[in-house]
Amino acid sequence: MSKYKEGMKMDTTVEVKQVSLTLQKTKILKNVDVTFQGGQIHGIVGRNGSGKTMLMKCICGFVKPSEGHIFVNEREVGKDMDFPENMEIIIETPGFIPYYSGYKNLKLLADLNKKIGAEKIKECMELVGLDPALKRSVKKYSLGMRQRLGIAQAIMEDPELLILDEPFNGLDEEGVNEMREVFLKLKKKGKNIILASHNKEDIEILCDTVHQMRKGEMTEA
Repeated sequence: MSKYKEGMKMDTTVEVKQVSLTLQKTKILKNVDVTFQGGQIHGIVGRNGSGKTMLMKCICGFVKPSEGHIFVNEREVGKDMDFPENMEIIIETPGFIPYYSGYKNLKLLADLNKKIGAEKIKECMELVGLDPALKRSVKKYSLGMRQRLGIAQAIMEDPELLILDEPFNGLDEEGVNEMREVFLKLKKKGKNIILASHNKEDIEILCDTVHQMRKGEMTEA
């Protein structure tokens, strides 16, 4: 049940009910049944091909399950809405216009929804360790800088739900520690964060719940 915390926005709860997915006669997800409560960080672990990325795509509304239902704040994805509201995602490599600066890329994206202005963009870039005044084009960014920019883009409009698939790719140890602090601060604000990581330490430090994906089936780790 969705609820309010004092001084916070409404928690966003994600309910995955008996979800299965078959693609080209291959069973990708098998009767996945799990609830991700708001105000927590939820870890999904598993080998490549275990189904964790596809589950995330189903939650986001990018892929329709063959069976079962997904609810975000009691509204069904694919029925009551095409995509969950107030959600941001990092799945696979974040894509940006390569010949624009990081700030200009984020400004173009922000202008689509008109929720935030220049100061909020700059604040989020600084939060993830990027200089908003840097004129360097994104094509000249290191992999770690692009990942930081992707995280800035995901958090800048203050979403209630974050879906993050390997969000620390390309970051050095210092960068990983900095981004962990960012996500822990977001959790304290009541955000619902669902993340997949191959790094056991990420899961141990960040996650309130941990779920194991194995051949399309989910169990508590």
